[in-house]
Amino acid sequence: MTPLIELEAVEHAFADGSPGLRGCTLSLGRGRRHALLGANGAGKTTLLLHLNALLRPTVGRLRWHGNEYDYSRSGLASLRSRVGLVFQNPDRQLISALVEEDVAFGPLNLGLDDATVRTRAADALDAVGLAGFARRPVHHLSFGQKKRVCIAGVLAMQPEVLLLDEPMAGLDSPMQMELETLLDRLAARGVTIVLSTHDVDFAYRWADDIHMMAAGLCIASVPTQELASRQEALRAAGQRLPLALALHAELAKRGLLPAGAAPRSVEAVLTALRAQPVDEHQGEILI
Repeated sequence: MTPLIELEAVEHAFADGSPGLRGCTLSLGRGRRHALLGANGAGKTTLLLHLNALLRPTVGRLRWHGNEYDYSRSGLASLRSRVGLVFQNPDRQLISALVEEDVAFGPLNLGLDDATVRTRAADALDAVGLAGFARRPVHHLSFGQKKRVCIAGVLAMQPEVLLLDEPMAGLDSPMQMELETLLDRLAARGVTIVLSTHDVDFAYRWADDIHMMAAGLCIASVPTQELASRQEALRAAGQRLPLALALHAELAKRGLLPAGAAPRSVEAVLTALRAQPVDEHQGEILI
């Protein structure tokens, strides 16, 4: 299958001459959950801005459905209606006084009729769990609620791809769990999701594919279940082994769990351990 989005040897230099991307080649499959993993400054945000065409490559090219990006005015409008970006800081994205106005802004600019715009805005707010917030002033919302309004504004455009820059940043644990549940629902609906993170445990738990970055380089891409075999790339991206992988490896070495594919979270590892028969010579394992 043709990848949904491809980068071919993409380089980007900022106005001051500093490199943002250095020869990045990357393929993003349709309908999958992609995590861009790397330390701060690795180039994750710069790459997302290229995917949405807010930045253009200095060298190299991007393809959408197999065709080169069209940077004309009409081409950009078409692309950005299909590839939506949610910034890390929601205050960079919210532009209207009321929630429903902000969510409706994108569809209105597509030239849709008022009834369609209202329906799209209502459906998008419902999707992010803010159905009763349409008439709320944006400045009265919490940080997490603002993030969800930004996601709703992108969803109202009915995109094929949702890009999120560090979506968990600034959220407490319950809000992170809510957002992860939302992302799972969107992925189940067929939305291709690409997000940046430096949280290797979240990336390992959530993503179908992990793309590792360091110093503007796209250093490795791997299906998540094969991450254990790419520890050198993980280290180059400034990341440790996910805790679930490390715990499973240690338990397998001790004969307490079978070797092979590791569960994707610590909780899942513990569940697998509890399901193992107790060896009477080892004594009971209490967790």
